[in-house]
Amino acid sequence: MSRPIYVVDAFTRTRYGGNPAAVCMVEDIITESEMAAIAAEMNLSETAFVQQQDGGVYSLRWFTPQAEVELCGHATLAAAHVLWESGRLEPAREAAFDTLSGRLTAIRNGEDGTIAMDFPAEPPLPVQAPQELLEGLGLIPRYVGRNRMDYIVEIDGEGTVRTLRPDFGMLKRLDARGVVVTSRADSSAEAEGVRYDFVSRAFYPILGVDEDPVTGSAHCGLAPYWAKRLRRTELVGYQASARGGLVGMSMREERVLLSGHAVTVLRGAIES
Repeated sequence: MSRPIYVVDAFTRTRYGGNPAAVCMVEDIITESEMAAIAAEMNLSETAFVQQQDGGVYSLRWFTPQAEVELCGHATLAAAHVLWESGRLEPAREAAFDTLSGRLTAIRNGEDGTIAMDFPAEPPLPVQAPQELLEGLGLIPRYVGRNRMDYIVEIDGEGTVRTLRPDFGMLKRLDARGVVVTSRADSSAEAEGVRYDFVSRAFYPILGVDEDPVTGSAHCGLAPYWAKRLRRTELVGYQASARGGLVGMSMREERVLLSGHAVTVLRGAIES
């Protein structure tokens, strides 16, 4: 038996940019151990497993090569993109997913192909910086906060964010999914011809992903943080990994719309 599988670059208009996710379409019974094994075989930061349920809703689960996660933005973007591109879902239809973080939805802009996802806002609360965090980053932050997933750390400038070389062994000791470092963008900062408001990088060594290229779920915390700091509800963030990617954000009270583009780079089938 084989299952359709795709590799999609998310939060980018360009192949081989953004964050690659595998999307496995499940049309039969699949066990959790099989999903974990497929994710390890794909060896991308996330593999999404999508299965249609009654009423046109899809179940969606996300696995890193080492663990299942509760929330993932770029693999949700990739999953929605596959549903529309493959014809499983009409372009004007909303994609609805049942996940470990509740019901998530996505819509596609027919004019420019932008996909907007309705996600929970996860504002960080200020906390005292653990010693492992300070040693792992090798600097004194301007701000340290924590939401249910990650530490959100503001540091002193875009240049520092871009050149940071963390001690992943030390960060792995933290009691969190990961660490997101951020700063306000330089005054002339732009990527793909788009001006952005802040820059970030995201590290998840405990999940087997030392640095994630572009992390949608991290922006569930970054969006409310920078919305308050910059007094704006419409934002653009740039995640400054080696691949890089842009994430649009629109605050909606306790929700945030995350938006971006996606492009398919591989179509195939995985044997089971």
